Amino acid sequence: MTALRGAAGEVRTRAGDLTAYATGSVGMGVWVTVPGLLLLYFLTNTLGVSPFLAGLTLLLPKIIDIIVHPMLGSRSDREARSSGHRLGMLRVGLLLPVAMVAMFSVPAGLSGASAALWVGGWFIAGNLLFACFQVPYLTTPSDLRVGYHERTRVFMFRMLFLTLGLLGAGVAAPALVESGRRGDYGWMALLLSGVMVISGLVALTGVRRLTAHAGFRMPDQKAAHSTIGDIAVAWRDPDFRALVLSYLFTGTTTHLFLAALPFYTRYVFENSGLTAVFMGAFLGPAVIAGPVWMQVSRRIGKQRGLLICQAVFVAGSLAPLLGYGTGPAVAVVGVLGIAFAGLQLFAFSMVPDAVAAAEQRGTVRAGAYTGVWTATEATGTAIGPYVYSAVLALGGFISTTEGQTVTQPESAHTALLIGFTVVPAVLMAAALTFQVRWKLDRTRHTG
Repeated sequence: MTALRGAAGEVRTRAGDLTAYATGSVGMGVWVTVPGLLLLYFLTNTLGVSPFLAGLTLLLPKIIDIIVHPMLGSRSDREARSSGHRLGMLRVGLLLPVAMVAMFSVPAGLSGASAALWVGGWFIAGNLLFACFQVPYLTTPSDLRVGYHERTRVFMFRMLFLTLGLLGAGVAAPALVESGRRGDYGWMALLLSGVMVISGLVALTGVRRLTAHAGFRMPDQKAAHSTIGDIAVAWRDPDFRALVLSYLFTGTTTHLFLAALPFYTRYVFENSGLTAVFMGAFLGPAVIAGPVWMQVSRRIGKQRGLLICQAVFVAGSLAPLLGYGTGPAVAVVGVLGIAFAGLQLFAFSMVPDAVAAAEQRGTVRAGAYTGVWTATEATGTAIGPYVYSAVLALGGFISTTEGQTVTQPESAHTALLIGFTVVPAVLMAAALTFQVRWKLDRTRHTG
């Protein structure tokens, strides 16, 4: 079937196909949000795991991801060359909800180190299944033969549905487990896993339709011969390398924010119920911010838009040091949410720009580029909570089990606030310094 074309002659994807494809991001949003938002708190405040061990429980599975994601990227390129699509790995990833439920269904007799081992083991399994879905799924926009602005449009749809998943999970999950009982965590995971199954099945249809109508960028003959070689090719690309390093710090910052939020509401505002309110304030504006940021991209380009969002996040992270009340806090979190939408849209839509530019130089390895990218994202999701847990440990934070109440030392209160403000501001500032090295927007590749 003939692809639709825009006014400038560029291939234009169909809204229905984009909607089906983007629906997969709802389930991805659930997986990204729930462990990132609740797992550290679940370990330290329900299962009695020390902050240091809880941080390791979240970090070590992600170290495995750093190795696995590039391997899956190369494998995805091999699959694409042999079959003309990447659907096989996507289907394996549909098993992710099983790991989600098991991870939060900790047997009653386990606490402390044994509970950490149970959660960590299922977290590893979940991350591997998530990678099987994520790598080929996020490679799809790079596979499509579309131009600079159309790539942004594809990711705008994807980010809209991802934000819906983040918002739904970010509001529902804390509300479902507000009691702190471990049984409620299992029910929460079971309910949200149903959403993950449905969204993944719809996404498979969307991927097939998009590649059928917009064309498929076949990996070159040298692709996937060696995972190390594929990583080397991607890393030698100076623009992609700058983008990856910038997103490493960006992802670390945003996932630190998620992990820290339950502690911020519990110990600064003394109201755990505010976690759901703040998540709504963070992600609610992001739902409508995506199309706005797309228009910004058309006017000033993705690079400038991304730098603006990073600068806003730096300033917003420091704002809680002013010690304001609930109303101003909600407003600041809303501004951070608007910036978050731009951080995701601009950064992710730059990956296919780098792939298209590499094709003009004679290299087409979209799966390899995506594997490196998702490994970077996985690293950020691990480092963020780990950094915050380390700050808590240095401050002398005391872990508790279900039904237990302790008085935290003043040093712990100071640490959890510094970890929520100064630390993310410094991390995002580092992201900004790497991002300024991106050069592709100066020439506006349209490949």
